[in-house]
Amino acid sequence: MNRHLLEVSEFNATGYAPVVDFQAWRVAMLNYIDELDADKIDNFQCHNETDEVFVLLSGKCILFCAEVGEDNNIGEIMSWDMQPNKVYNIKRGVYHTHTLTEDAKVLIIENSDTSDDNSPKIMIDKAVNKQLAIITSSLWGALYSR
Repeated sequence: MNRHLLEVSEFNATGYAPVVDFQAWRVAMLNYIDELDADKIDNFQCHNETDEVFVLLSGKCILFCAEVGEDNNIGEIMSWDMQPNKVYNIKRGVYHTHTLTEDAKVLIIENSDTSDDNSPKIMIDKAVNKQLAIITSSLWGALYSR
């Protein structure tokens, strides 16, 4: 059999890892990592050159998007409790972050050249961090008991 017909990939460790890169696009997986617990998130990130697509495969994930003022401070925070098998497209230039349950697995599609060089971060203070924890608690109740 020709081994170039199919490539099968998976990622089951904690955190984020690309699993397929091809020309201009990348498929990655995001699994639970404790630094993305709502009460531990320390930044919002945006991608200057690409949209980014998220698909929840298992578990639970909340996508947070934030308006950012001219002073680079986080303004209004919007949240989406992701539903399995729906496609969530974060538009280019939108600051975002996410929190996941320990059993979560999220598929990510982005440009293959997406990196820290073209994806600035805004560090958040304890007040914004507390907002994320409150939103998570209100959406997940007992699943998030910090």
